[in-house]
Amino acid sequence: MTSDPNDVMDIGNRLLKQYPNAFTTEFSANKQVVRNTTAVGSNRLRNRVAGYITRKKQSKCSSH
Repeated sequence: MTSDPNDVMDIGNRLLKQYPNAFTTEFSANKQVVRNTTAVGSNRLRNRVAGYITRKKQSKCSSH
């Protein structure tokens, strides 16, 4: 099963909107938050969502 980039972005943006303070710039911490807040069964999709969120958080931190 492949993970559609649009699905990754949709899930990531929804999680960032629902839990804005739960995520950090650390991938491993974000992976745990994604695991605890979603029912994503695939490790690959979970990692892609966590990576997307990590990149978004890092870009916000570097722009300030």
